[in-house]
Amino acid sequence: MVAAILQHGGRATFVKADVGKAADMKALIGAAVQHYGRVDIMVNNAGYTHRNQPMLDVPEEVFDRIFTVNVKAIYHAAREVVPLMRKQGGGVIINTASTAALRPRPGLVWYNASKGAVTTMTKSMAVELAPDKIRVCIVNPVIGDTGLLTEFMGVPDTPENRAKFISTIPLGRMSKPLDIANACLYFASDDAEFITGACLEVDGGRCV
Repeated sequence: MVAAILQHGGRATFVKADVGKAADMKALIGAAVQHYGRVDIMVNNAGYTHRNQPMLDVPEEVFDRIFTVNVKAIYHAAREVVPLMRKQGGGVIINTASTAALRPRPGLVWYNASKGAVTTMTKSMAVELAPDKIRVCIVNPVIGDTGLLTEFMGVPDTPENRAKFISTIPLGRMSKPLDIANACLYFASDDAEFITGACLEVDGGRCV
């Protein structure tokens, strides 16, 4: 990915980190400052889920991992970037939640709950950080063709099973990475300078 960005004239640096660990997040943000001088935009996009299954069948260690990656990572990120953004006079934090936070369904109870936490946390952050000119918003993707697709569906990844999920999305397809990236770009842009605490459903109409 870094090579592709550089090839197209962009700037990128790869840093390996476990976002659930405070020390790794500190190193990640520190590397960004070292290479680029400042952090204007923070996108918390790491995510994890349990397999679609009855809630009581999910092991405790999986539950803990979900909340560490989906929720605690945002806490670690905020502790590192908020002081920087305050010194800079502002910034933008974009958290990735999910349509699961708005229209939760059986089988993904603990994942749904983690994304509900992200939603409440983001809105609270938006209000508290507004005096510092730090905007905080949420992107809510619908199911997409990612490495976690089979886990979300809870059934084998076949054309027939995909069709069942796609039938619930009015625009007739799953989300793509570019859909999510474009939503983040909007929130991060000057065009959204008066928007904070907002949720943007990138869902093809799923939540209508």
